[in-house]
Amino acid sequence: MTKETFSPETYCEVHTCRSCEASLEEKIVSLGTMPLANSLLAPEQLQEKEGAFPLDLYLCKACSLVQLKQNVSAKVLFKNYFYFSSYSDTMLASARDISQKMSQDKGLKEDSLVVELASNDGYLLQYYVAKNIPVLGIDPAENIAAVANQRGVRTLSEFFSKELAETLVSQNKQADIIHANNVLAHVPALRNFVEGIQVLLKPTGTAVIEVPYVVDMIEKHEFDTIYHEHLCYFSLTALDKLFQRAGLKISDVEKLEIHGGSLRLFITHPNSPQSTRVAALLETEKKIGISTPGYYKAFAETIQENKSLLVSLLDTLKKAGKTIAAYGASAKGSTLLNVFGIDKERLDFVVDRSQAKQGYYTPGSHLPIYAPEKLLENKPDYVLLLTWNFKEEILKQQDAYRSQGGKFIIPVPSPQII
Repeated sequence: MTKETFSPETYCEVHTCRSCEASLEEKIVSLGTMPLANSLLAPEQLQEKEGAFPLDLYLCKACSLVQLKQNVSAKVLFKNYFYFSSYSDTMLASARDISQKMSQDKGLKEDSLVVELASNDGYLLQYYVAKNIPVLGIDPAENIAAVANQRGVRTLSEFFSKELAETLVSQNKQADIIHANNVLAHVPALRNFVEGIQVLLKPTGTAVIEVPYVVDMIEKHEFDTIYHEHLCYFSLTALDKLFQRAGLKISDVEKLEIHGGSLRLFITHPNSPQSTRVAALLETEKKIGISTPGYYKAFAETIQENKSLLVSLLDTLKKAGKTIAAYGASAKGSTLLNVFGIDKERLDFVVDRSQAKQGYYTPGSHLPIYAPEKLLENKPDYVLLLTWNFKEEILKQQDAYRSQGGKFIIPVPSPQII
């Protein structure tokens, strides 16, 4: 697909902020024209023309929200999805811990209701089901919603919205707890989505929302978290304004290591007390200049520096006769490979734990995807770890490969061999 064939139903550009509707004028970085990061290719699709779309990051100077100027249709992105959360032990452990905490803190019982927005394959809600706490998952990906329902996690295959929330409330389905992990960044109608949370949440309820933290993205050079699914990149400053507009309050905030650095927000109705951690982090962001273009100025330069270092390292290894594979057919991996121009000239194949991805090819770079056992079969000298956000988990899983002399290359924030 070329830019000339874009249709309004598939792609458009926004010119006002998704949160406050101010004009978007301050460009932070342009990554060029990229394929959709999770659009893996079947073998018969390799000869077809591949869709690619511009990828530009902007700062709203009015409310501090960092965001893409591009919208690719959510129906194109999410109707049939390849990302299953249950394949990550790290994600499962985090889900188990937060479900246990909320069950205890809120005294959830058999007459309570826990709702998850973008519930994926039931990876989180399964822990509530095990305690006989009623749940409802909402996820637009039909294939993944079907998997969740098969494992006993009641799931609607729908896009969440204020209108859907109103329908659920009319059916006496108001939530004690709403989970929304790594979905807020994916939502084009951001204000409508947050207003839906306000409608669906009981007066005494709590929404637990996790988002990748833009400060970590900038300061750790995590440019590969930028892709078309991630429309927004959040600071607490931008989030505070967003939720206030919807009649909600950030009552507490935690910083997490997961996904290279995330925020976990505890959202309530306005009559709840607010933790001192919220004010402290807002003040920290003010001091570092999160709302000013200058804070982001060097970001584009670090991308080019990292590209030069990593490509040079891979070329040096190839010239020395070394074989190189990659681990993780992930969205961030797609961004890194395509921005850096890394393909079959430098890498032999990719492995991924998700069986749903095996047998397909990576977008743009067209690398075949195999099961992780391929590393022991082929014994590549080096493996480029594209899913560096799960580094400790994957390195532990690959003890056998490493014990036979295999080495991993960690690409972010700068190339490192382990």
